[in-house]
Amino acid sequence: MALVTGGASGIGAATVRRLVADGANVVSTDVTTEAGRTVADEVGATFVEHDVSDPAAWERVMSVVAEQGRLDVCVNNAGIVGGGDIGSIPLDRWHMVLDVNLTGVMLGCQHAVAAMRQNPGGPSGSIINVSSTSAITAIPTDVAYVASKGAVRSMSRSVAVWCGQQGLAIRCNTGSRDHLATISPLGRMGTPDDLANGIAFLASDRSSFVTGTDLMVDGGALAVHPGY
Repeated sequence: MALVTGGASGIGAATVRRLVADGANVVSTDVTTEAGRTVADEVGATFVEHDVSDPAAWERVMSVVAEQGRLDVCVNNAGIVGGGDIGSIPLDRWHMVLDVNLTGVMLGCQHAVAAMRQNPGGPSGSIINVSSTSAITAIPTDVAYVASKGAVRSMSRSVAVWCGQQGLAIRCNTGSRDHLATISPLGRMGTPDDLANGIAFLASDRSSFVTGTDLMVDGGALAVHPGY
């Protein structure tokens, strides 16, 4: 059973579709209810309205997850952009972006670990946190987004190591794509389906020995020197 946040559009919607196609029962969540329900109904997933920055909302979502009997995959995808550089971003906007992009992911990891520890047959599962290449090559006009995505990468490694040291077969990785969807050395734009394919790999048993890492789905954008 899989949980996907931010499932109403983009990477989240593509991930919902891909995981259902792979045979998973999926709970999809988003603050955008109409589009979220449309995607879920289209593929036979369950939709729950959900603000990831709200701890009480997580309790409601996890009660729906508990009805499925287990949680195998948690994709923390929900996020927003900041729209402000260091010279202009208002403090309330900074807090809003970090509340969704970082605290929301932390709450997702916390609830996922708790649920996965109760899985029949023993603790197991895969947590995938969606980051961005902007965590490495910064966007100067969006300081909050860049900060949040960089923190998600570091936090994911902490979660992965802690679970390993606790003897839990719970993995935690990040999946990253180019935020600006620039042309890669492969000669085309990246798509939500490209990252959904990477998420599907991290969600599967094929990646059973992969944890604490960042899967870059950027078409080689970070591999090329900016002068070429």
